[in-house]
This record gives sequence, structure tokens and C-alpha cells, in this order.
Amino acid sequence: MAAANAEVEVLIVGGGPVGLTARALLERWGVRLLLVERHNELSPFPRSRLVNVRSMEIYRQLGLADRIAARAFAPEYGRIRFRDTLHERDFATAAMVGVNAPVPESPVIGVVTSQDRLEPALLAAAEAEVRFGVELVGLTEEAEGVVALLSDRQRGAETRVRARYVLAADGASSTVRPLLGIGTEGPGALGGFTTVVFDADLSRWCAHRPAGVYFTPHGSFAPLYPEGGWAWFGATPENSTEADWPDVVARALGPGADVEAEVLRVQHWVMNAFVAERFLHGRTLLAGDAAHALPTIGGLGMNTGLADVHNLCWKLAGVLRGWAEPGLLETYERERHPVALRTLRQAVANTELMVHVQTRRRDQLAAGEPMSSEIELPWSERYFAQLGLVLGVAYRSPAVLTGNSAPPEPSDGDTDYVPTAEPGHRMPHFWLAPGRSTLDTVGEWFTVLTPDPTHWDRHTDARWPVRIEPLPREHADRCAIHPRGALLVRPDGHIGARWQDRPSTDGTLPRALASITRSAPS
Repeated sequence: MAAANAEVEVLIVGGGPVGLTARALLERWGVRLLLVERHNELSPFPRSRLVNVRSMEIYRQLGLADRIAARAFAPEYGRIRFRDTLHERDFATAAMVGVNAPVPESPVIGVVTSQDRLEPALLAAAEAEVRFGVELVGLTEEAEGVVALLSDRQRGAETRVRARYVLAADGASSTVRPLLGIGTEGPGALGGFTTVVFDADLSRWCAHRPAGVYFTPHGSFAPLYPEGGWAWFGATPENSTEADWPDVVARALGPGADVEAEVLRVQHWVMNAFVAERFLHGRTLLAGDAAHALPTIGGLGMNTGLADVHNLCWKLAGVLRGWAEPGLLETYERERHPVALRTLRQAVANTELMVHVQTRRRDQLAAGEPMSSEIELPWSERYFAQLGLVLGVAYRSPAVLTGNSAPPEPSDGDTDYVPTAEPGHRMPHFWLAPGRSTLDTVGEWFTVLTPDPTHWDRHTDARWPVRIEPLPREHADRCAIHPRGALLVRPDGHIGARWQDRPSTDGTLPRALASITRSAPS
């Protein structure tokens, strides 16, 4: 057994939004943890721009939603626009559903905000130790844990940390995934891209028609912060080491723009499209881009990673605190791997649609049609209309008790979301009181929502964290349960079991909890 310099329950590798969110979630469960990040600081680049409605529900649960929204763009920026150059009129536009305006299916609204605005809020949301400039370079699995070899890149020192579990959220270029010998499936690298962060006054073309992204044939432009700042991103040019980046931005703006861009930072990156073959290897679990790298078009990548750790962290906490068996962790891969594959297909389809729009526009101009002509969008205003993908995820695993029915198999093309209280689905949002949603009853516990709380409260079991919440009759009807029925909601907000009426035996709830957590019933 290798000697260790420190011991924790969970070692998180990666300090991006996914790793930082996992840190906040696990700390709420009282888990002892350490987070290491190979870079010396939080990302100075905007990178991910969209926090979708489901992610904001997670941040509402953590008490962060208002803080994040306060520094984000106003809802009218929840839109994309297509232009021939930034200073010309739109030839097409589409709204980001659930971002540009509230939707009745959620108590929150998604936001457009830059990752370098999001990460500081996430870092401040927990107190667990974070070590920057520290890289994981080795893993040794033991019977009761994992010993991680960490390299401090500034001091040149190596230390060993023993953890019960490792959560690898270290990005598409993960060091952990190849160390474990886990392969990937999917198209792979789609091409090299460059982001240029710059200052310029572009308000005369954009203030009256705001958007989160403006797509042009010469690259895309995105406002970075409500108070100012811009980013251009596009295919990395040849001889990028010698590129005149202010000139690149000026040419992308188009002739006649007469704008001088003050370039602040430049980042080269690769757009990847793959899903790891496995999310679980012994005591190490992959999440976020380490588990699935998704094309940026559609804003699905980071948000899918946040849903990963929301699914995983309660399971880790249960195993560490003894009210769940290690086998529960196997349901993480069982539930999230199909979601990653489905989301990858959607993200690739989004990218193909984007290319299709640009190609149609070039063909239109080449045919001599007037520059003012609009084109019909191939998705009929449904780009970003992905509530079915975002809110409609349905899990199939032993951590969901479906009774005689199973959750419907989701369709890749499903853009609509139809609320349902079928086991495996996210608990539908209903207002229980002003400002209090059914989703607000979820936390570091299982929730029993029922019109008959007195009966169900008598049949809880102290082995599991459980809270009983009254469910008004009108909502019970919409959940297809009778006056003495109940819903058992998992800590991630997904329904673990549904009883349409009062069960015939008193041990039903403990047996359901034992089954979901893979524990032996008493």
C-alpha cells in the first residue's frame, strides 16, 4: 500500500464548471473532498456561453441561481442571429427556448453568460480545498480506495492523495481517461478553431437587435458581458502563429465597418465530438467533457456535464455515508451514458444545420439574389428548442422503480417537452406556494410528495434521509396519483417510484428506498 500525504473521501480532478459544481454539491452532503486543477487559475476565456434552464434549476437548488442571473445578460439576448456581416441586417434569427423568455415548465429561466463569469460564483459556493497548478499524473487502485499521484507544476513537487473515489472532470483532453485505458466513440476532432477576445464599440449594429451569438460567413461574434467586451471565433487560419489578430477581426467584421479592435486574448482549441466508452472504471468516474465532448453549436456541452454530476453526487454521498451500496454507482453510467450519446447526435445535427444555413446563403448570393432576401431556416424556428432534451430526460436503471411500465424511449428529434410524473423523469414543476416549486422540495434527501403526508410520515425509515411534503390535490391529479398515493423523488429531482394509491403493506417505502439504493432491506 503506497503512503499518502493526505486522505479525502472524493478527489475531483478538474476545476471547470462541472468540477466546481460537483464540489458544491458534495460539500452540501458533508463529503470531505479535494479539487485539483492543472491550470494556475480559473479560465480567463469566455468558452461556454449558455446556462440552460435545467442547469439553472440545479443552481437554484444550490442557492446560486439569482447570483448567476444578476451578472448575466438580459433575456432578450437569448437569441441567435444570422448576418452576411455583423453590420448588416439579419437574414435569419431564432430564439433560445427557455432563455429568451420564461417557460411554464420551470421555475427559472436559462441565461447567457460567459464561463469566466460563472466559474468565480461556483468557486465561492463551497469551502472545500482547491489546488491550482496541480495535475494528476498517476492512479493506483486499492481495495478501499485510489491513490492519486499529483504533480505541482509550479513547485515541481509530487504528492500522493488517497481517496475513496475519484471524479474526473478534467475536460476533453482528460489525463485520467487515457490513464484508465478508456476509449471513445464518435466522430472525434471536427477541426481547429480560434477565439479572439477583443474590445470594440459594436453597439450601433447590435444594441437594437441583441443576441447571444451573431453567425456570419466570416466567423461568429458574441457579446461577452453586459458592460462590454466581444469575442470572435472561427476556423483557425493557416500560419496562426504569425496572424495579425486585429486584422483578422477587422476583416471578419466586413468592409465598411471602420472599427478598430483591441485584441486582449487569443485561444486556439479543437472542436471535439465523442463519448467515452465507459463512465465508470473501478473507483474512478468520468463526468463532463472527460466523459463526452460535444460540438459547441446548441450550447449542450457544459450543461450535459452539470446534469452528470447532479446525477452522480447524491449516489457518491449515499455510498460514503452508508445508506447506499457501491452498486448504486453503476447506475450513473447506466443512466447518463445513453443521454450523452443522444445529446452528441443532437449537437452534431445542430452543427450540420448551421453549415446548411451558411451554404444556402452562399448559394443565394451566388445566384444574384438581393442581399436583403431572407432565407427559410431549416429547423423552422426550432433551433435551441430543445426542452425535450433538456427537461425530458428519462432514466432506465435499477435506481428507478417503474412497476409494470417503463419510461418511454426518448426520440433524438424530440424538441417538445411534455411534463410527466412517470418514474425516471424529472419531477414536473408546479407552484406549491408563491415562490416555492415542487422542485424546491428536493435537496440532500429523498422527497415523498403526497396528498396524504400523515400516513406516509409514519412509514419512513431512519436509515435514509427522507422528507415528506404535502402535494395539493390539483397537482396530484396531474401526477396521476390518488388522494393516498405518493411520488418518491430522488435527490437529483428524478422520480424514483410512484404509487397511485396507498400501498397494501406498511414496508413499501423502506423497500423502495432499499431497492433504489441497492441496500438490503431490514
